[in-house]
Amino acid sequence: MELEHKSSPSAGAVRPRRLRRTAALRRMVQETRLSPDDFIYPLFIRHGHDLQLPIRSMPGQSQWSVDRVTEEARSAYRLGIPAVLLFGIPESKDACGSDNYDPNGIIPTAIRAIKDAVPEMIVISDMCFCEYTDHGHCGIINQPGEAHYNPRLPEGYLLNDPTLELLARASVVHAEAGADMIAPSGMLDGMVRAIRTGLDAHSLDHVMVLSYAAKYASGFYGPFREAAESPPQFGDRSEYQMNSANQREALKEVALDVAEGADMIMVKPALPYLDVVSAVRQAHNLPVAAYQVSGEYAMLHAAAANGWLDLRRCALETLTSIKRAGADLIVTYFAKEAAQWLAE
Repeated sequence: MELEHKSSPSAGAVRPRRLRRTAALRRMVQETRLSPDDFIYPLFIRHGHDLQLPIRSMPGQSQWSVDRVTEEARSAYRLGIPAVLLFGIPESKDACGSDNYDPNGIIPTAIRAIKDAVPEMIVISDMCFCEYTDHGHCGIINQPGEAHYNPRLPEGYLLNDPTLELLARASVVHAEAGADMIAPSGMLDGMVRAIRTGLDAHSLDHVMVLSYAAKYASGFYGPFREAAESPPQFGDRSEYQMNSANQREALKEVALDVAEGADMIMVKPALPYLDVVSAVRQAHNLPVAAYQVSGEYAMLHAAAANGWLDLRRCALETLTSIKRAGADLIVTYFAKEAAQWLAE
């Protein structure tokens, strides 16, 4: 019996390798294309003057003072990156994260500075309280003696509805400072509706809401907690962030946020949850973002520093995989580097 070998196909057989023969052919038939337009660049901003403090666990990333972050935003915009996502490190913290809703707090101040320096840049305000509270959780926690204390709930439990009030208040402050988009990231029930209602009540209906609709309780956030100086002082965030084993729950969470008025939706992290990104893309017609988080970024840098992989090649490969899965936008610390690589 004569065997057919893949290396010797019969006449007229399909030969996919014909389309991979040269670099020009490969480019011509490429299905997924990255562009700087796809990227959102995260920035960490702290009090002080003339500061650029390198983040040890995130090579190439820094904490910036307001006077220095404007040039970093301008540099990103010149590379074609359309948006920045802002995280604040306040001068002082308290139980309710009051710096977040102070008109002169770190992020409202940074928003005004960036919009003055680069008016065309889309400024997105990450809307959570973990960076601003002295306990490191994402809102008001259940504590004896406090106004919202509920003896039926465990001490330290994150209180949903009192936190919604603060999220709406802070969102209005950030929007009035000039934020184009509010990105609630605490995974609280009703957060999109509360923020949308608050913005609309203050004639800020033009401000968009990008919801972290499916944010998982992930081990890949470690370097971020150093960067934002926001580790929880007790427990973890599993009671409000999602179980990493669940996909159907993610679709439910996304559907709720869409119904509440989200303009865009996000999955976080990206690489371990590409199946979720794909499922969300298939289920909804809104723009979908995915967050390539600090741990994803740091592990590529660590492997490259040890000579185990090529940083540029693998970074672009991972970004392409995120877009291929269905993300329209990618929050990534590689934004500036990737924009430069794509231009070469």
